[in-house]
Amino acid sequence: MTVRTVMGWNLRQVMATHGMYQTSELVPLLAERGVHLSREHVYRLVARTPQRLNMDVLAALCDILDCEPNDLLVPTVVEDQPAKTGTGDRGPGIGDLRPIRARVRRPPEGR
Repeated sequence: MTVRTVMGWNLRQVMATHGMYQTSELVPLLAERGVHLSREHVYRLVARTPQRLNMDVLAALCDILDCEPNDLLVPTVVEDQPAKTGTGDRGPGIGDLRPIRARVRRPPEGR
């Protein structure tokens, strides 16, 4: 079992605590701080956890929402379960399975 750290993204929750419920409200506020993003990009930034985050964007979001980076990013430790391969202790193994010989029968004459 392996352990890895996953970052949680709480931008939508922090926006809600500041009374911002529409992602389009962020576009002009980010532009005032020199961060020019399209409406679609801002929507993806709010709706999904980003894989990469520009420091200028993070600083602008913290300034707009009057918060700290640790309010937006929350590390969580996750234990990965090993993948099930089907070679466990249940049932016969693949080497134990053998095909059954088929018998071909001719239909009776006269039908």
